[in-house]
Amino acid sequence: LTWTPTGTGKADDHNEAGWTLLPNGKVLTVDTFNFADPTHSELYSPATGAWSSAGSTGIPLADTFGSHEIGPQVLRPDGTVFVAGGTGHTGTYNSNTGVWKTGPDFPLTVNGQLAVDDGPGSLLPNGNVLVAASPIASQSGTHFFEFDGVKLTEVAARPDAVGEDAFNFYSLVLPTGEILVNNQDNRNGSMVYASGGGYRGSWAPEIGSVPRTLRIGQTYKLVGERLNGLSQGSSYGDDAQSATNYPLVRIVNQATGHVFFARSHDHSSMGVGIDTHGSTQFDVLSNIETGVSQLSVVTNGIPSESVRVVVTR
Repeated sequence: LTWTPTGTGKADDHNEAGWTLLPNGKVLTVDTFNFADPTHSELYSPATGAWSSAGSTGIPLADTFGSHEIGPQVLRPDGTVFVAGGTGHTGTYNSNTGVWKTGPDFPLTVNGQLAVDDGPGSLLPNGNVLVAASPIASQSGTHFFEFDGVKLTEVAARPDAVGEDAFNFYSLVLPTGEILVNNQDNRNGSMVYASGGGYRGSWAPEIGSVPRTLRIGQTYKLVGERLNGLSQGSSYGDDAQSATNYPLVRIVNQATGHVFFARSHDHSSMGVGIDTHGSTQFDVLSNIETGVSQLSVVTNGIPSESVRVVVTR
């Protein structure tokens, strides 16, 4: 139970920076206080405990003219990381090739240039990223967009968005594939966003083995593929965390259609990506209904194919 120094060789400090877990296990960040090179990005390696250059973003993404803010960095299923800038610019980092590409700018509105100087971004099941942006310097007038890998498309906003800046919104990927969007000012309560389009079968978790008879109060092991999904799911500048790269074990009673979730824990890995193999433990809780049921694993709102199980006391 001792601490060991790690993360040596960082080009700037960590203030205002966001981190994104990549499929190779490294962590990507965009420098926010690098005055010598405001387009610099870095990678942290858990194997060496050191930071190294991830190349130039091409254009500044961190707000170096204000409070050095930056928006969410969301890993998409194709291995690219979408970074929403606090400057109004965006960029994508290809974790397969290590190459940055300039993305589309957020639009200019009557209230000013839209940007994300702290704000939410969440991965939808179809691979798009839902992101909130507002005028630079945290001014009111939030707009919501979907990024599909090429372009930003404005979508319907929460009814209270006109009087808020993006900083006040937080997002979380639900097991349904919808995005829960909350306003920290507590106006209009919680709301959910759903997008069209489906996911590819190769993105879904896959159950390899699980006991087919489950007793209430017992703990079991489930083995499979992509149990932690292809992404951490959500990101938010540096002020909030709502990652969902872990398996939810969902059990639906066949007779009643009622949905129950087991308590999953002690996952063998938290790594993300297409080729990840792992396991999780799960507890069958006392509130579940007995009988023939369908069990599936849901990660980042994408379910596996279900398997038939029998729940007993």
